[in-house]
Amino acid sequence: MSFSADVKKELTLAEPGKKCCQLAQITGFLRLAGSITLGIGGMGVKISTENPAVARAFATQVKDYFGTRASLSVEESALARGRSYELSITPDMNADAILRETSILSVKEGSNYITDGISSDITRKRCCKKAALRGAFLATGSVSAPTSKGYHLEISCSSAAMGEDVQKLMASFGLRAKLSKRKGRFVVYLKDGEQIADFLGLVGANSGMFSYQDTKITREMKNEANRLNNCEIANLDKTIAAAQKQIADIRRIEERRGLDFLPLKLRQTAELRLENPELPLTELAELFDPPLKKSGLNHRFEKIAEIAKNLH
Repeated sequence: MSFSADVKKELTLAEPGKKCCQLAQITGFLRLAGSITLGIGGMGVKISTENPAVARAFATQVKDYFGTRASLSVEESALARGRSYELSITPDMNADAILRETSILSVKEGSNYITDGISSDITRKRCCKKAALRGAFLATGSVSAPTSKGYHLEISCSSAAMGEDVQKLMASFGLRAKLSKRKGRFVVYLKDGEQIADFLGLVGANSGMFSYQDTKITREMKNEANRLNNCEIANLDKTIAAAQKQIADIRRIEERRGLDFLPLKLRQTAELRLENPELPLTELAELFDPPLKKSGLNHRFEKIAEIAKNLH
């Protein structure tokens, strides 16, 4: 089972709670996964999904809220991936009332017309906005597994107006979703891992949210470990380079004049460096009696370098 399927399965178990939220979730789902059919007796509704858990959950929600039992059929398709689960609500199943209460069907100047987008009257409250987004994601949403390369969550919409409404609902929670057109559809998407985790938590997919957060923390820890390791390697390279330069200066003096040419303190410094070529300054400074400060030892090596430079 894919990560998206796991998230949707978790969301089907989330209870919308209040009546207003039940309607908002049904509206979000119906707007994106549903289509209107025309037949004898008036308008009907057909909903299609590839996820059986989503189909069962929506049928239950419609029954609980509207008292209507939608008929379920399973379609096998050679073109689609696997099976398609279709729910039908016919005119005699109260489809007209469902379309009107979800604001999909409205009246203007005495005539019925089909609206576009998600009605702001249904998503006035924050809890209803969350429910509408949950329904929308269940309808046409997908999310990449947090372990895969990059992060991606999207909701596919049939129109620009629908996409803009979904984008606005996300924006009301501080989610910076983008909208693009792809193959005749309008896709609202997030690519930031933290924002995706926030969205999943918002709609009630807590397990999915924790998966994203855990992956983010793990990646940050690995990046920090790599950064520290790179710093340590860089510091070690500098230490080795500095020690090699100090030893080269000391050898030059030794070959040209001998170490006895150096003042006592500088001779002791040179001898300790030759005996401990691998030690950084801080550790080398501890070998003196009494111990030196790093700055003091560095000053001695600067004097040794100056003497070596001036030797002919």
